[in-house]
Amino acid sequence: MDEAVVLYPSPTIGHLISLVELGKHLLTHQPSLSIHILMPTEPYSAGKMDTYVSSFSGTFPSIKFHHLPTFTLSNTSATHHETFIFEALRLSKPHVHEQLLSISKNYTICGIIIDFLATSALSLATEELNIPAYIYITSCASFLASYLYLPTLHQKTTKSFRDVKEFHDIPGLPPIHGTDMVKPFLDREDDAYINFLDFAIQTPQAKGIIINTFELLESKVIKTISDGLCVPNNRTPPLFCVGPLILAEGQGAGGGSKSSSDDAVPDECITWLDSQPSQKQRLNRVVLVEEMKLALSMNESEDGFVRADEVEKKVRGLMESEEGELIRERAIAMKNAAKAAMDEAHDNSIIMPELSESQLTWLIFHDAMALPFIASALPLIILPSSEPSPF
Repeated sequence: MDEAVVLYPSPTIGHLISLVELGKHLLTHQPSLSIHILMPTEPYSAGKMDTYVSSFSGTFPSIKFHHLPTFTLSNTSATHHETFIFEALRLSKPHVHEQLLSISKNYTICGIIIDFLATSALSLATEELNIPAYIYITSCASFLASYLYLPTLHQKTTKSFRDVKEFHDIPGLPPIHGTDMVKPFLDREDDAYINFLDFAIQTPQAKGIIINTFELLESKVIKTISDGLCVPNNRTPPLFCVGPLILAEGQGAGGGSKSSSDDAVPDECITWLDSQPSQKQRLNRVVLVEEMKLALSMNESEDGFVRADEVEKKVRGLMESEEGELIRERAIAMKNAAKAAMDEAHDNSIIMPELSESQLTWLIFHDAMALPFIASALPLIILPSSEPSPF
């Protein structure tokens, strides 16, 4: 039988586009492969994913979309929108099982790549169906480090992070204040936290972790993760940096040139932002300012807002100060490094045979750019966190 790879995104437009771009890369290097994308029901913002799929359909015949049955959510009062996503994916789990069995009747499934928000399907693939499963991280390696280390932090305190005044030492990262952790991590009694903790505990059972970043940008934290320091009491799956899994400049959703029909599809920077876990701004601020040296941080006033004179000060600093010049130079250097990594990847593909148990199928992975802002050589000014926009 022909061989196939299954992609399982979470029901958000940013995550879907990122995984579809991965599927297109797979076909570029392995045209005989069949890509099957399982489409869970959107718990909110209904229609965005369907619009994108409609604009894409027919452009890549080897990419097939399988729409899972719709349902009604039982929990409509959750604090975090991730909770709705987790509930939607939990209700979809039996249908994922059915679709995998159906696909396997006509194809040999070499592997399934699961969005990290859909980790509830990991045991279904690995234990029940014996399919090699990979976890896909749409975010940066810095988030992955904090995510993998969450079970260890959980054991070190009985308090919620929002109530912890000390800094946390997370391997590979600068010291992180408890309140600077991503918002769903702040309350250990919240359903979102409980789900993330459970998923982080399950992740070591994956065959590998695929992440949308490139090594030069986050070399320290990538090495730290690969060395197993973020999962001290379990194995760390092999880590693979991939990308750029965003729409190419001037490219429409379906792979051709962009037209007015693509207006419903976000631009690449917005797509990347949409793919990030909620309320990562504080963690991003620490990492981008202190570790990557690609941003200036703004100071908020006692009322939690940023005053106009502070904005003016930091903008002038970015444009006129010696520190701002260094940041601009580093942003350009990262842009060039990302392009070089992409060009090298196209010329010298890295073969990862572990994806398939057979000798006939392989997946092409390469180091490339995850942050569209860096691809555009845009230095950043980081605002204090605020309530997140929906995915």
